[in-house]
Amino acid sequence: MLSARITRWLAVTGAVSCLLPALAQTGSTSDRGYTMTLPVDEVALTFHASAAHGQPVNDIRADEIKVLDNGTAPGRIIAFNALLDRPLRAAILLDTSESMERALPRTRDTASRFAGEVFRPGTDQGYVTQFGYSSVVVRPWTGDSAAIVRSIQGIHVGQANPLPGTALIDSIFRTCLYGFGTADPSATGNVILLFSDGEDISSHTTTDEALRACQRSNTVIYAFRTESASGSPGPSTLAELTAKTGGRVFPADSTDDTIANDLHIIESEMRNQYRLVYHPAQFKHDGAFHSIELQLPDRVTRVEVRTGYFAPEH
Repeated sequence: MLSARITRWLAVTGAVSCLLPALAQTGSTSDRGYTMTLPVDEVALTFHASAAHGQPVNDIRADEIKVLDNGTAPGRIIAFNALLDRPLRAAILLDTSESMERALPRTRDTASRFAGEVFRPGTDQGYVTQFGYSSVVVRPWTGDSAAIVRSIQGIHVGQANPLPGTALIDSIFRTCLYGFGTADPSATGNVILLFSDGEDISSHTTTDEALRACQRSNTVIYAFRTESASGSPGPSTLAELTAKTGGRVFPADSTDDTIANDLHIIESEMRNQYRLVYHPAQFKHDGAFHSIELQLPDRVTRVEVRTGYFAPEH
């Protein structure tokens, strides 16, 4: 049995935001964000399971899963269901700071390939942002893949740099809070495709704040990492952003065939998922971190999952 121990973390406010539609929820939106009322004593895990050769495992039964919350079995399993072939809601974020000048043509091409080869017009929705010192939405949400490609190809270094610097974390935070804040995470696979070297010297938002915003909207980050200076914290920043949202980091300078495979992996993991909702046996409103261990049948060799959560304080 495969055991996927959760060493990454997930705010419980984010976990409950991806509960089944049958669970009660109300919301209101404005240009400054959204509010949502949900149960706070239920935890939802969304995960992708794959076999040895990478193909999704879509036949897992509820009785084949074991979950431990801080080493204890849940008090009650509320729901378990497969989310198969679901539409994507994809935000494409391209770093256009000065450090990306050499890498930008390649990252534009990869982003365009995603829009042209993975994106499904009519069912998927796409959004394009470029960022440097500031971030600029160059294409609001649309189902038009050709329009997305045109927007990507029109991006150039320095367009979002009124001042020197890069505010990657601020851009992630804004995208998850405002771009995905009103999306129904049970209806779409919410994903950020991030193209960057991971450098950030200008953000005002902390990494934890950005991650919490993404987790509230059940948004996974996949990063295509470009080369950075020796000793740069960029690679570790990208690793943290992807690990704590259930995504991955891919090298941006891979061969065309490898890039095609990377895009296929993203599509497979985001379109084919499971959602497990449970009530912890020992749940206290104390802000404490809960580690989770997810055990799956032997035919599953890899699991992509957002892992762990903090209990609410009130």
